[in-house]
Amino acid sequence: MNQLRLVSLLPSCTEIVCALGLAELLVGRSHECDFPPAIRVLPACTEPKLDVHAGSAQIDLQVKSLLPDALALYRINAELLRTLQPGLILTQAQCEVCAVSLPEVEAAVGDWLGARPRIVSLSPNTLGEVWENIQEVADAVNVPERGAQLVGQLQRRVEEVRQACQRSARLSVACIEWLDPLMAAGNWVPELVELAGGLDLFGETGKHSPWLNWEAVREHDPECIIVMPCGLIQEFSISATNAPAGKSIAERASAPGRARGTGARRISMFDQFAAVRR
Repeated sequence: MNQLRLVSLLPSCTEIVCALGLAELLVGRSHECDFPPAIRVLPACTEPKLDVHAGSAQIDLQVKSLLPDALALYRINAELLRTLQPGLILTQAQCEVCAVSLPEVEAAVGDWLGARPRIVSLSPNTLGEVWENIQEVADAVNVPERGAQLVGQLQRRVEEVRQACQRSARLSVACIEWLDPLMAAGNWVPELVELAGGLDLFGETGKHSPWLNWEAVREHDPECIIVMPCGLIQEFSISATNAPAGKSIAERASAPGRARGTGARRISMFDQFAAVRR
């Protein structure tokens, strides 16, 4: 029987562990880990220093005020972590804004006497690297065969979607990851758009999310705008009331004089935190 005690400080890691059938190994989680629902009873080992209920512009200001001074955006409850005595901690090195960073985790366990937990840090930039990270987690918890099986299942599901979404002409798409200041989605999101039959106008596979402006959006006149603010569910509103100048997304993306008249044909919104970036 696997007796490993595991703390996951990243929602995607928590989901991977559970998808591998090893939820019982988890003894702690991050404040953002919320799926599957059963893991919410576990103690949360982190908390944000930011006001997560603020709008995107306010959060951006908070982030910019902390990072230049090398101040962390999250707190790790080091005493709770020590009490849980994990043998393995799962974290990330992809984005210091999105979750606790690898250096923060290393510092939290740096003064432990005796055996220290192994730390596995994930940092994918492409869908292929996501598959590799799933296998890395499976290897770390001593179930490599389950990892290979899970990756295979997910890859088959992706291929089914790709085949179902094949089309003669790709739909031009703008994926908006942050509203103020404006940012397009990068990393593996452009791959997902392509797999779904679209053409991502601004993001580039394998590269971090690029800054954007509404002038560029209007110039490229995408047929579809997907609004997917990272972690900001409260801004999932077509009116986007806290967008600059109080204009709606539809108004700001409108390209007057174009053949379609109203600019983008459709605006879709979904919870990126739940569906794309964990």
